[in-house]
Amino acid sequence: MSNVHLELSRVGIDFPTPTGKFTALQNVNLKINKGEFVSLIGHSGCGKSTVLNIVAGLYQATAGVVLLDEKEVREPGPERAVVFQNHSLLPWLSAYENVELAVKTVFKGVKSKAEMKDWIEHNLKLVHMEHAMHKRPDEISGGMKQRVGIARALAMEPSVLLMDEPFGALDALTRAHLQDSLMDIQRELNNTVIMITHDVDEAVLLSDRIVMMTNGPAATVGEILKVELERPRGRLQLADDPQYNRYRHEVLTFLYEKQRKVEDIASVAAPQKAKPTVAGLFKKSA
Repeated sequence: MSNVHLELSRVGIDFPTPTGKFTALQNVNLKINKGEFVSLIGHSGCGKSTVLNIVAGLYQATAGVVLLDEKEVREPGPERAVVFQNHSLLPWLSAYENVELAVKTVFKGVKSKAEMKDWIEHNLKLVHMEHAMHKRPDEISGGMKQRVGIARALAMEPSVLLMDEPFGALDALTRAHLQDSLMDIQRELNNTVIMITHDVDEAVLLSDRIVMMTNGPAATVGEILKVELERPRGRLQLADDPQYNRYRHEVLTFLYEKQRKVEDIASVAAPQKAKPTVAGLFKKSA
C-alpha cells in the first residue's frame, strides 16, 4: 500500500495580467509521505508561496491536480492548517481565545465544552505558552505570538501543517528556540509538514527532504535533496558534522547558480540599472 499522503501532479497556475497571461508555476510534481517534513526553498518569485496556497486550497491550479489521501484538493479545509509569517492573531482576543476560535470552528458539536477547554490548553502547552494563555497579542513578544499561531493551527488537528516562513520575522535566538520546539512537536504528533524558508540552515536542520525551486516565470521543482540525518537533531552537534555541511553546500550551490543566472539576465536586459541587492533577492515569495 502506498504511503503517499499528499501528491502534486503536473500542477501549474496562470494569472491574468494587463499584458496577458503570466505562468507562475508549470509541471510541478511532488509526492509527500505521511509524517514527512518537507521544505521549499528558492529565490523570490519562484512560486513557493503559490505552491503552498494551492495545497491550502486558497488558489485553484490552472493545470494538474493536488491529492490528499487520494482525494482532490479544491478548497480550504481543517485537515490543512496554515501558519503564516505574520501570526494573524486577533488583537482583541487572548492567546487562549485565539486558539478557541479555531477549535470551536472545527470541533463544534464534536467536543464538549470541557473537552474543548482541555484541548486548547493542551495545544498551548505544546508550544510552551500555558503561562501566558490569557494575555492579548499586544502583551506578548513576537516569538510568543508565533507560538500561539502554531498552537492555533495544531489545535485544528490537521494532517498537513503548511508553514509560510513562520520564523522569518524573528530574531536569531527566538528563531532557534522555535525551530527546536517545532522538531519536538513534529516528533510527537507526526504531522506532515510543508514549510517555506529562505534559510538554508533551517531547511537542513528541520527537513527530511528539501525541494529546490527553479526561478520563475513557469517555475518548477529543480532538485530534491534527501536529508538523511538521524533524529532527534541538535544544532550544536550538527555544526561540525560533515554530512550536515555537505547538504548545506548542495543547497547553497543550487541557489548560487540560480542567483548568478538571475543577475546575468538582469544585467543584459537593463545594463544601466544596478544589480539586485541581497535584500531584494530574498524578499517574501509571491
